[in-house]
Amino acid sequence: MKYYIIAGEASGDLHGANLIEALLRKDPKAQIRFLGGDRMKVAAGDAGTMVRHIRDLAIMGIVEVVSHLGTVLGNISFCKKDILAFNPDVVVFIDYPGFNLKIAEFTHKNGFRNVYYISPQIWAWKKGRLRPMRRDLDKLCYILPTEQKFYRPGVMPQAVYVGHPLLDEVDNYKKNSQLSTLNSQLSTVAILPGSRKMELSRMLPVMLQVAARHPELRFVIAGMSLIGEEFYRKFIPNNADNIEIVFDRTYDILASSNAALVCSGTATLETALFKVPQVVCYQCNRISAGIARLLIGNSIKYISLVNLIADSPVVCELIQSDFNVDRLDKELMNILGPSRYIILQGYAKVDSLLGGKGASDRTADIILQEARL
Repeated sequence: MKYYIIAGEASGDLHGANLIEALLRKDPKAQIRFLGGDRMKVAAGDAGTMVRHIRDLAIMGIVEVVSHLGTVLGNISFCKKDILAFNPDVVVFIDYPGFNLKIAEFTHKNGFRNVYYISPQIWAWKKGRLRPMRRDLDKLCYILPTEQKFYRPGVMPQAVYVGHPLLDEVDNYKKNSQLSTLNSQLSTVAILPGSRKMELSRMLPVMLQVAARHPELRFVIAGMSLIGEEFYRKFIPNNADNIEIVFDRTYDILASSNAALVCSGTATLETALFKVPQVVCYQCNRISAGIARLLIGNSIKYISLVNLIADSPVVCELIQSDFNVDRLDKELMNILGPSRYIILQGYAKVDSLLGGKGASDRTADIILQEARL
C-alpha cells in the first residue's frame, strides 16, 4: 500500500515516527511519502521518502502566518501536486490543522481516502471547521478522553478514540533507557521553551532570567539540533555557570529533573508523564492573542494538556502578561516546595483518565483498513 503522511511540527514528527513503525509492522511492503522530520525519516528507512522537513513548515500564530503567507501557500501548492503524482491509497494527516485541513479538502475532492490522526482542537475554537471535517475525512482518530463528549456519534460518526500515543513513547523510554545519564549534585530544573524560533525568542529569555537568580540550581535547556546551537547560545548570559543545553534528549532531561518550566504544548503532558512538577508558560504576539481571545471567548478554561485532561488546575499556567520574571520565579519556588505533592496527585488523576497504551497500533489498523477500501 502507498501512504502519504503530513506532519508539520516536532510533536507530529514524534507521533508520525511511531505511526510509521506500526504501519511497517503491519504492511512490510508499504511505500511512504511524507512531510515530517528526522524521527519519521529514521522510522521509514528505505520504505519512505521525505519531501519537506518540519523546519520549513512550523509557523504558528495568526500574525506570523500572514507574514509568511508566501511560504505557506507555496508548501500547500507543492503538497497538492506531490500527492497527485504519488497517487497514494490513503492520505494521513497528523495534527497541524491550518495546513492539513486545506489539503484534506483537496484530497477528498480528488477521491483519496483521508485519515486524520490527532484531532484539531476545534472544540476550543474554530468550531466552524467541524462541517468540512465531517465532509472531507473518512476517519478521525482523536487522542484526548475529553474529546469524547465533542466527537459523539451524532456529531462526527467517523471519529474514533485511539488513546494518547505519548503513553507508549514514555513507557518505551523508561523500559529501554538508563535514567541516570544527566545526574547532578544540584537540583535540576528542565527548561522546555518550545520547538519554534518565534516561541523560543519569547520564552527563553524570561526563563533564563529566572535561572540567573538561582545559582544554587542547575538549569538544563532541552534544545533541538535542527534549530541550531547558535540560536540558543545568544540568549544565555556569558557568566551563567548553572545553565547548559542538551540537544535532542528531552526525555533524559525530564528523567533527571526536579522541576520544569515548559512552553505550552505536547511537552506539558510529557512532563506530567515523567512526574516532574511544572510551570506552564505561553506568550505570543499581542495581536494574535487578542484575535484568539475573541474567537475562543469563554469556551475553554485552560491551555495546557494536563489541565485540559484533568479539567482542573493541576499545574500553574502563566499566559501573556502573567509570564514575567517575578511571577515565574515565584511559581518555580512553589513547585520545588509547597505545591510539589499536590501537583503529583493531579498527575495521578491525568494518568487514570488517559487509559491504556497502544494508540499507534490502533491508528495503524484504521489507516490500513482505509487503504484497502
